Amino acid sequence: MKVAVVGGGSTYTPELVDGFARSGPFDELVLIDPAADRLAVIGPFARRILARHGHPGRLTWTDDLDAGLADADMVIIQLRVGGQAARISDETFPLDCGCVGQETTGAGGLAKALRTVPVVLDIARRARELAAPGAWVVAFTNPVGIVTRALLDDGHRAVGLCNVAIGLQRHVAGLLDVPPAEVVLDHVGLNHLSWERAVTVGGTDRLPDLLAEHVGALAEQVRLPSRVLELTGTIPSYYLRYFYCHDEVVVEQRATSSRGQRVADIERELLAMYADPLLDTKPALLGERGGAYYSEAAVGLIASLAGDDQAVHAVNVRNNGTLPNLADDAVVEVSCRVGAQGATPLPTAPLGPDISGLVSHVSGYEELAVQAAVHGGRDRVFRALLAHPLVGQVDLAEKLTDRLLAENAAHLAWAR
Repeated sequence: MKVAVVGGGSTYTPELVDGFARSGPFDELVLIDPAADRLAVIGPFARRILARHGHPGRLTWTDDLDAGLADADMVIIQLRVGGQAARISDETFPLDCGCVGQETTGAGGLAKALRTVPVVLDIARRARELAAPGAWVVAFTNPVGIVTRALLDDGHRAVGLCNVAIGLQRHVAGLLDVPPAEVVLDHVGLNHLSWERAVTVGGTDRLPDLLAEHVGALAEQVRLPSRVLELTGTIPSYYLRYFYCHDEVVVEQRATSSRGQRVADIERELLAMYADPLLDTKPALLGERGGAYYSEAAVGLIASLAGDDQAVHAVNVRNNGTLPNLADDAVVEVSCRVGAQGATPLPTAPLGPDISGLVSHVSGYEELAVQAAVHGGRDRVFRALLAHPLVGQVDLAEKLTDRLLAENAAHLAWAR
């Protein structure tokens, strides 16, 4: 099996390669990136990681997209259009308007979607021409839900993946003192807007016990008040903090430098480390880059798509009736059984009114965000922002639209 990694020059890539080196099913792994200078550092380091683990697979790298995609069975897309500079912009310009600054949520998330979706679609269309028949496109690129919906709307065989669910699975497994593989989550919602409604071990839902015995630790993990977990009977994603504690987060963000700035500093340090010809293990600093359990989630999903093992993964797929409050063509993030034919959502109960209302609201915004990203136009951007629950006011949407377009003019030809 040939796996192509588009965005292979990312400092994340050694994490992914380490996962493949331990248990990944591949014969050839090709890293693709237009930044040949980064590939010249990350490629050899990734090859040393494979050698250290004794994996027999072949690893190559190229800045030629078509050559890398040729005959690939799996195409992983993990790119960041505009690099860390664009991320820093996404995390800062909304703050001037009193809104949360975050690269996947709110105005910053829309800015990233506008930059990213056209590039991802171009890559996927090349993959449709050049990759092996039936090749999967696996989207790790944020905002994953919006990117996945754009790919599916464009007719691609695609699935989206985020590491939030696997991170919570590992955390609760530790609290329960059971192997993570024995924990099955009822993970429901949208990407970066999700809740765990059951934690099943051996056929028994252990979530009530977890909330009774560890609610404080769980609340601290997701940075939300314990009362939210107790009243909803769920473990929300930590991204819900941007919604439930919005104004508090804005105050915090205004008092500190952006996360993107810290990540940019980490990346420079990591690239210097990767250049050491004696280094053949991922450095501890990579853990500060973010993306905990990223490689495990990725390798597990790809193994299921390739090997038809019907394992459970939380992925982004078409709704198709899974959540009755959403249209069938919406994209949801839910626990699914995954095999060679794709991901099938596990049966799940309808969402409660407090959760379903927020999910419906954000899903409507995501539909408009895809339209804006695919077709462009100031009015589409404004409409998407007006529909977002963290914006929702005409004057605010107007200001954010102007700032977003000004900040991203270099990446949006239609906005210049």
